[in-house]
Amino acid sequence: MKLALCNEVLQPMTLDAQCQAAARMGYDALEIAPFTLTDTPEALDAAAARQVRGTAHSHGLAVSSLHWLLVKPDGLSLVTHDAALRQRTLDLLRRLIDFTAACGARVLVHGSPRQRSPSAGQTVEDAHARFESAMAELAPHAQAAGVVYCIEPLGRFETNVVNTVAEAAAMVDRIGSPALRTMLDVSAASHSETEPVHEVLRRFLASGHIAHVQVNDKNRRGPGQGDTDQRPVLQVLKDAGYSGWVAVEPFEYLPDGPGCARASAQHVRDLWRTLS
Repeated sequence: MKLALCNEVLQPMTLDAQCQAAARMGYDALEIAPFTLTDTPEALDAAAARQVRGTAHSHGLAVSSLHWLLVKPDGLSLVTHDAALRQRTLDLLRRLIDFTAACGARVLVHGSPRQRSPSAGQTVEDAHARFESAMAELAPHAQAAGVVYCIEPLGRFETNVVNTVAEAAAMVDRIGSPALRTMLDVSAASHSETEPVHEVLRRFLASGHIAHVQVNDKNRRGPGQGDTDQRPVLQVLKDAGYSGWVAVEPFEYLPDGPGCARASAQHVRDLWRTLS
């Protein structure tokens, strides 16, 4: 199992300190949120990517992936009727695709609920169509960069555009790009799916739709910090010979960021060792 930590958990540490801490806790990589690097992610370039990659490598870590792509700057949208704003958002995502590849990572996770949710007076159907159109525009750029762009299904309390893995997989199939896939977040799936999370994972791993996994509790804390049993999910990954990244992504940090990250890594590693 290749275990990554979503780096915003360790804010406000510097990236160097994050890497040092994550390596000490037993992680193999960081999953980077661009807003943790700069308030102006539209300025991230190959030089910045080399610095991030070098810092991670100096502590024996990889950069597994990028996520939380559109937190900054404020006001971005892929579903807006404002053509200039939509283009600005797409341009940033193309830059982040290139940044991901330059970091040595191969996966982007597109969550960003606010930036795909309908605005006042906009229908869900219109927002969904515009989001799909944006994914179709980004897919060739991702393919050229050699990265996989994952549409993340999110809970309905976050957005009403793409909530289940089946919905994301259907969008992937309609677009038909080898660079576009989906992923599974245990917490989001626990809220949105009607069948057990591990069964959803099993089906869409087998179909080839899932290229990334994030582990956390339904209560949005770290794995092992609530009632969500991670064992069936990890067993599916082991049975399938899954070779992608498993990223720890809590949203509520108890007792604090480092404490949550440490406990999460230990819980997942301990469970993995007990699997048959």
